[in-house]
Amino acid sequence: MRGWWAIPALAVAALAFATIDSDSGLRSWWRLRADLAEARARIAMLREDVGTRREAAASLEQDEFAIERAIRERLEYVRPGETLVRLRSADDSTHGID
Repeated sequence: MRGWWAIPALAVAALAFATIDSDSGLRSWWRLRADLAEARARIAMLREDVGTRREAAASLEQDEFAIERAIRERLEYVRPGETLVRLRSADDSTHGID
């Protein structure tokens, strides 16, 4: 029973070495977990973007006015006698009206 402390001491030493050593599996595992969390967040954001785009595509397929509005916004199409006013959103780098 004298040497019972050797096993826990060896386990603690191995854990300390694995934590300190940059080439050990623990640091790589921590890095991979962080990368995975970041990738999952990006996937969620992209899925939301896909959903928004699908809704927009569905509205374009069903509503003729939505098609005209999209064309006019994208191509800045102005009919004779109309005036184009473009408002920038608050998160644009410059503020004001074009």
